Amino acid sequence: MVIISGLIDGIDRFTDVTGRMISWLTLLMVALVVTVVIMRYYLEFGSIALQESVTYIHAMVFMLGLAFTLKRGGHVRVDIFYRQFSVRRKALVDLLGGVFFLIPVCVLIFISSWDYVLSSWSIAESSAENDGLPYIYLLKTLMLIMPITLLLQGVSEILRSALVVVGWQGDVETRISQEPTL
Repeated sequence: MVIISGLIDGIDRFTDVTGRMISWLTLLMVALVVTVVIMRYYLEFGSIALQESVTYIHAMVFMLGLAFTLKRGGHVRVDIFYRQFSVRRKALVDLLGGVFFLIPVCVLIFISSWDYVLSSWSIAESSAENDGLPYIYLLKTLMLIMPITLLLQGVSEILRSALVVVGWQGDVETRISQEPTL
């Protein structure tokens, strides 16, 4: 059980560090949008590459931030009944949801995206715009990274829930019993 708890802690640390790093991209995205607006409306000059970079960063924040959101309990949950459940019953719901919904969806996204991303890499796909960014294949790679990171954090959540369901006394129970923080 201690090994499983260590694995959970390791995955959670990885997700926390990457999530916090990714969150800083939102500030960069805001700065780029302000720059685009100032350039376009005040300097009467535009940059397609700068505009596309905002799209790239936006995709990175949302696709790579999903695991962090799951870790923080910020995902959508219909909790009409869930909030009244005991800690053990909440853990059981989370365990079953992870096994029967989260894992299959992550695997489906990864498998269905594989050929799409691979073909983009094979031609080094770039922007259709002349002055656009030449890295669309990197952007599309997020479609493979996202389900991997989400699945990794999902495994952590499933293991945490399993430990609570079997009655292991540790700090994992307090994580499940907490309401999500925004």
